[in-house]
Amino acid sequence: MNLKPGVSGKPPYDDQNVFARILRGEIPCRTVFEDAFALAFHDINPQAPHHVLVIPKGRYVAFADFAANASEAEIAGFIRAVGHVARLLGFEDSGYRLLANMGPDSHQEVPHLHVHIFAGRPLGPMLAG
Repeated sequence: MNLKPGVSGKPPYDDQNVFARILRGEIPCRTVFEDAFALAFHDINPQAPHHVLVIPKGRYVAFADFAANASEAEIAGFIRAVGHVARLLGFEDSGYRLLANMGPDSHQEVPHLHVHIFAGRPLGPMLAG
């Protein structure tokens, strides 16, 4: 298997990344939830029966960048959005997994902070190999 190398996970922010373009409305998405702080949408290449991405609306590359530079309102709003989406889609009873890739070793492909929400089947062990 030939995996693409991941992005750095560090600033500067690339305004042409796919999530920035989705936020600007240049690329459509199947929206699940949106508020002032976050956008949640279905992944175009789902890895589970339910696979939703939640992204902050601010220009953040990864969690370290977000934690250091986001306002308290942005941080609270983003975290609340992740929980709201899980409740909204009914994932709490059977369970779900959150995944956030940061940097090249994790194979982060888009240089915009995002959380994957996976649900809809038993997800197996946390890390393979």
